[in-house]
Amino acid sequence: MRGKRLKKTANSFMKNVVILICSQLLIKVLGLIYKLVITNIEGFGDTGLGYYSAGYQIYALLLTLSSIGIPSVISKLVSERIAIGDTKGAQRIFRVAFKFFTTIGLVLSIGLFLGADFIATNILNVPDVAYVMKVLSPAILFVAMSAVYRGYFSGQQNMKPTSVSQTLEQFLNCVLSITFVYACIGKDPYIMAAAGNLSTTCAIVITFIYLLMYYKHNKLNTKDSIESPERKKSDKQLLKTILGISIPITVSSLISVISGVIDTATVSNCIQISLQNTGMAKEALEEAAMSATGILSKVDTLVSFPLAINLAFSTALTPAISEALAIKDKKTASRRLSFSFFASLIIILPCALGFIALAEPILKMLYPTAYDGAGVFMIASVSMILTALSQTLTGGLYGVNQSKIPAIAAGLGAVIKFVLNMILISNPNIGIYGAAISSFVYQVIVFFICYNVMNRCVNMHIKFKTHILKPVVSAIGMGVIVFFGYRLFSSFLGNTVSTIISILLGAITYCLLILFTKALTKEDIMMIPYGTKIYNILVKLRIYKEEREPLK
Repeated sequence: MRGKRLKKTANSFMKNVVILICSQLLIKVLGLIYKLVITNIEGFGDTGLGYYSAGYQIYALLLTLSSIGIPSVISKLVSERIAIGDTKGAQRIFRVAFKFFTTIGLVLSIGLFLGADFIATNILNVPDVAYVMKVLSPAILFVAMSAVYRGYFSGQQNMKPTSVSQTLEQFLNCVLSITFVYACIGKDPYIMAAAGNLSTTCAIVITFIYLLMYYKHNKLNTKDSIESPERKKSDKQLLKTILGISIPITVSSLISVISGVIDTATVSNCIQISLQNTGMAKEALEEAAMSATGILSKVDTLVSFPLAINLAFSTALTPAISEALAIKDKKTASRRLSFSFFASLIIILPCALGFIALAEPILKMLYPTAYDGAGVFMIASVSMILTALSQTLTGGLYGVNQSKIPAIAAGLGAVIKFVLNMILISNPNIGIYGAAISSFVYQVIVFFICYNVMNRCVNMHIKFKTHILKPVVSAIGMGVIVFFGYRLFSSFLGNTVSTIISILLGAITYCLLILFTKALTKEDIMMIPYGTKIYNILVKLRIYKEEREPLK
């Protein structure tokens, strides 16, 4: 019976991961499409993207305060209650959380709308960014409410509403962004940027309506609920429990968002400082600052693509580990964490090496009218490896009740990042590269702190040769093939065709190297959906040898 239950929970975990990966891939493709389209619209470019990004970063900061930590917290608490059969306790946690975070979201929405002019003028030093913040302000309330619903269903190991709602939101955002920005052609870049962000608010409101309807038809069945200590707690005590977990998670997420705000604010100000002796007018300095911010935004969009795939492991890991530990199953918790860490490395390494090898060709292919920033892209690609691994470790730390650790790590990293930004970006010889360098240092700090604590809590069983060396060698081998392959193809083909062929060649090369180095063990393959069929095919191809079960 125990073996069947373990197999069922493992299948459930990987099913959730696959659902999230598919939705995140689609979300990022849609996000990339509309960012590409609006960036290449006449009159928008890096400057318009700078306004778009600067206003969005401030919105994201307040969004974190109202909602970012909520799905993980509600997911963890609900999954723990369900694991012991207390569905009434799980439902009550949802109701208390919904009331509280709706109130927080409403207050912050009003605050952003009323404070937009002050923030744009006195913090960002670019007054026109206020228009972007004002159109985004209503979205905070609806995101906060939606986050509680998503956490509620994630805690039930049901990732469908989260995946569908996020995909729907991004689809609407894509269509409406392109429509609204096109409607504003000929107007100033900040007006076009505000129109683009208005689509975000509209999409979020529609998505909330979907979640509300889904909830009405898919509430937990509380008829057979058992008695548990949660039943005796008052609403105030439950809220204290929720906040006790959510505050460290929110602080951690907040600091990560602050990292982006640090870039926005320091780039906006320091680029102007570095150019103030050139005799440029104030308006020209602001445009230069927004152009540099646009480059960072452009790079972040590309880097976030593989990170979104990896985020699936972090999202599914928190409730999966919480559920395992609630029933004292440390072995399953350890296995899920170890596999997720290894899978993150397998996914992120080829993306990073591919970006480094094809940084300029990719930017030219995607942003033909605004392709500056290849050097920044390369540095950000290295940071991306550590970011992905930290994402997975953070999901694990939340599951083992160590939510303060990511906050401490991110806080320390953010302080160092701010200092480095001020020093490096203000230097005319370094400029925007300073933001990428300081981000790398930030990620190094976060990763090492989270890894050391996680490894003490749950033995991760990471083997250097199998789990690190083989994927690294495979990724480097792929990177070399891609680098020289592009130069060969580009000698007689255009940039776009050469880049696409090189990417496909790299993907095939990496898969072959991973298989022939046997970086994936039989157990790893079995964790993948349809793993048995995949393994049997590999055995028939004589890439793997059949492992016989020992005689009893």
